[in-house]
Amino acid sequence: MKGNSHIYEMFKNRENFKDRLILEGIVVGIFIGFVVSTLRFILEKTGMYLLVLYKVLESKIYLLPIWLLFLAVVGIFTNYILKLEPMISGSGIPQVEGTIIGYFKLNWLKIFVLKFVGTILMIGAGLSLGREGPCVQLGASLGQGVSRSLKRMRFEEKYLITCGAGAGLAAAFNAPLAGVIFSLEELHKNFSPIVLVSSMVSSLTATYITDTFLGLKTVFDITNMPIVPFSQYVYLLVLGVIIGFGGILFNKSLLKSQDLYDRYVKIPQLKIFIPLFLSVIIGLSIPMVLGGGESLVDKISSVNLGFAFVLLLFISKFLFTIVSYGSGVPGGIFMPLLAIGALIGNLYGIIIMNIFNINQMYLKDFVVLAMAGYFAAIVRAPITGSLLVTEMTGSFSHLLALSTVSITAYIVSGFYGNEPIYESLLDRIIKNTNSTKVDDNDDAGKILFEMPVAVGSFVDGKKLKDIEWPHNCLVVGIKRGGKEIIPKGNTKILSGDYIVLIGDENDVVDIKNDIRKMTEI
Repeated sequence: MKGNSHIYEMFKNRENFKDRLILEGIVVGIFIGFVVSTLRFILEKTGMYLLVLYKVLESKIYLLPIWLLFLAVVGIFTNYILKLEPMISGSGIPQVEGTIIGYFKLNWLKIFVLKFVGTILMIGAGLSLGREGPCVQLGASLGQGVSRSLKRMRFEEKYLITCGAGAGLAAAFNAPLAGVIFSLEELHKNFSPIVLVSSMVSSLTATYITDTFLGLKTVFDITNMPIVPFSQYVYLLVLGVIIGFGGILFNKSLLKSQDLYDRYVKIPQLKIFIPLFLSVIIGLSIPMVLGGGESLVDKISSVNLGFAFVLLLFISKFLFTIVSYGSGVPGGIFMPLLAIGALIGNLYGIIIMNIFNINQMYLKDFVVLAMAGYFAAIVRAPITGSLLVTEMTGSFSHLLALSTVSITAYIVSGFYGNEPIYESLLDRIIKNTNSTKVDDNDDAGKILFEMPVAVGSFVDGKKLKDIEWPHNCLVVGIKRGGKEIIPKGNTKILSGDYIVLIGDENDVVDIKNDIRKMTEI
């Protein structure tokens, strides 16, 4: 009863809860800002040294066995930490989504330390992986850590996890707006004023700290981009269609790679050595493909490399990313998929410029627009993709063109049934746990949560007493605009309302799934 009374007290004083959440969001932002600044600094330095190393190996090939031995040791150690904590594998974003939904109960400190180390080892070794997914998981872990340190209740913890995840993305990309929208569009799955405000202060704080240490600069150094005239938008629509199909291919290839690893690599510990030793071949032949791809994007947007070489880069980057991520090592796909999208845009630009005599000055535009579209097609989050690329390039004058390509790619990808990559990966993780709900724990109590009501949904326009609610939950409030309504049997639910419910934490996943069917269309 003590836990129940605490939650009811929290509901009555939600304004205090919001104010406290904002302050806690700032604290989370400070922590993740320092952590991501450190991670980015280390990865930038290791990336530079890695290129120097491969230049040395080209002329002094007798040193190659030493490097191979070092990679073998790195692989053995990474296998060890993956055994200690399997949840640090991959980007970490599916794990964060599963935690917010209620599927996983994770050890935040263990994940934080091992994910940080594993990300440095794998990206530092040259695998085609990004830092952004790990930064999201690191931020989510810090958010959970702050919540546990302050002894907050579990329903508050989910908000701080979301704050930390959004701040992690914002700090990784110098993109605070994208971090906020990512929290709403990809993690929370709906617009919540509480998430909006708390994520905004957390993302801004984290970005401010990273900019202070690493400099106030955009991730991509792409300048002098002309604005695409409306007369050329037909080419953008075609680009969106191509990118949409490209997103389908990427998602299917990524998931298939995991199946192939499971089928043909009978000893799981050997998976990691495939991309590690492949990186040596790539490092000696096409070093531009190593790592996440920031320098690759800058290169193709500033120098005309020729169609054949760009095509080689595209095929190599695509396959190396699939092989790297499919092995299950710590590392994300954000930056690699953006780099692959940029290469597709470059190839497309070269083709139409040769066929239709389009001015070559628009080549940069196709590179940037394709990145946003590819993100939208793969992650299925077009708003986040458009804002992300906008902030990464520092040009807001291309937002209309970005949105055009992103929405087109999003529609094409969805029309052919392409599922969001992170949801597909989350489903696989849940399936591998042999349980539909992992977050069964002894300290579980009552949890308070909100569900938005969509226009035309089953509950839209109905009275509370006429709705058959799940037996293990109770409607305790309705938020309408800026007002809190105490629910009664005759209270009518309207579209745009937020239904506030209380239920057993052990059943929250099932409750949300049942109510989502009634509140969404």
